[in-house]
Amino acid sequence: MSEFINNNTQERQKKLKVLIKKIHSGMPLDEAKALFKKDFQEISTDEIVKLEQGLMDEGMSMDEVQSLCDVHAALFDGSISDIHKSKTMMDIPGHPAKVFSDENKNILALIETEIVPYITKRDPNSFLMLRIGIERLMEISNHYARKEYLFFPGLEKKGITSIPKVMWGVDDEIRHDLKALKKLLDDKTSDYKEIEEKTLAVLERVKDMVMKEENILLPKLSEIMSFYDWILADKGSDEIGYFLEASKETWAVKEDDKQVEDDEVLNGEMKFDAGSLSQIELNSILNTLPLDMTFVDKDGHVKYFTQGKERIFNRPTTIIGRHVSLCHPPKSVHIVEEIVESFKIGTKDHEDFYIQLKEMFIYIRYFAVRDKDNNYLGTLEITQNIKPIRALEGEKRLISKE
Repeated sequence: MSEFINNNTQERQKKLKVLIKKIHSGMPLDEAKALFKKDFQEISTDEIVKLEQGLMDEGMSMDEVQSLCDVHAALFDGSISDIHKSKTMMDIPGHPAKVFSDENKNILALIETEIVPYITKRDPNSFLMLRIGIERLMEISNHYARKEYLFFPGLEKKGITSIPKVMWGVDDEIRHDLKALKKLLDDKTSDYKEIEEKTLAVLERVKDMVMKEENILLPKLSEIMSFYDWILADKGSDEIGYFLEASKETWAVKEDDKQVEDDEVLNGEMKFDAGSLSQIELNSILNTLPLDMTFVDKDGHVKYFTQGKERIFNRPTTIIGRHVSLCHPPKSVHIVEEIVESFKIGTKDHEDFYIQLKEMFIYIRYFAVRDKDNNYLGTLEITQNIKPIRALEGEKRLISKE
């Protein structure tokens, strides 16, 4: 009996892959929908995950699968069989999954009430309201960031990489499209027709992503995320932020804080090449540095990062243990991998980058960390806003009054 079920599952996967590849080759979506309904009627979230993972395993690039993401959403919409399964976490006030799902409802509500009514109107007031609506929708970036940094690690631990890679890529495209649209709206010479077309296009992508998050991502997370995974996601949410506003509800379950007496820690100082420090002193020193430091071990896993007052990029605790290739957007991950590989084989010992980010000028430095015998131990990333340093002139020899 089990052999029959396995064979049937494999046959369905083969047919699904053939159908997706036909769409990739140009088959019209309406024709594909008719074939889907004829052969399948419905599909489970597990089948969708296996389908996308299988396509990538067979050689279809992540970019190609990503480009079909919107098509998948349109093809499977309304046919996913297990979206109505009971999910108790969705009923828990303040639970990260419920907060995430509630945000999706707010995203759709904002689109329908604050953007759609003004898309086709040409009067100045409607144009202003459309601009404000798009500005508010741009806070969807926080919603996506919590998914990327707090939820995806739980999937990756179970070997599910297709959902994170494809969704993250589409998230970045939506972010880019919203920024481009905002730029058009800020330009008084922009063409109304172009604004209307680009607005409708990005709203459709946002709504498709909501559908995939609700019908594919959340059901899969409810199945595989451990209780501790959800605790980590809950702890990291405030730092990353929310869509428009934080939930008024809080999740009552928290980790028990381990209280350690100061004198117990101080008795176990760590010796260095010059002197020694207690764990408290070392941790405090590193967190006092006016820069962000992240250490990736020799196997490519994030092992440590500082937690200073002035943070430049998001570093939630969920990235500890995560492979560095999964901590960056798909379009830039190859750069990080190239740097790490050059450090491993010894062709380079450091690499520098600098970028303009809002009002900051960010200096990003990567260093190969080696022991006294020149064995590679890992990679250290140092990130700092050096705009104040670049602005220095003359000399300062006196103590500041404040």
